[in-house]
Amino acid sequence: MSSFEKKEQNLNQLIDKLNSLSLSYSQPSFELEKIRSEKNEIANQKKEVEKKNGELMREHKYLREKIKKLQSELGKKSELEDRFNQDIEELSQETENLVNEIDKWQM
Repeated sequence: MSSFEKKEQNLNQLIDKLNSLSLSYSQPSFELEKIRSEKNEIANQKKEVEKKNGELMREHKYLREKIKKLQSELGKKSELEDRFNQDIEELSQETENLVNEIDKWQM
């Protein structure tokens, strides 16, 4: 279980406990209001964390796709570079052969 999931579970348990509190004889109304206020604040924090998590997940997906695209482009460029180097090697070999043929004809 990830840290985020543990925190979410703890937060949900706390919200459930706060929801289950009932007005008792020994509980003054100002304490009850304080508990409700804290419950609402925690619920708001949970929503904000969930929203940020969603944004991070979308950004993570976008960056992962961008990395895949860049890797693909890099692979294509590397392939083109290999072909170019092979063509240069072939031209160099042909040039060398032509120079050898010219040398033979001049002798």
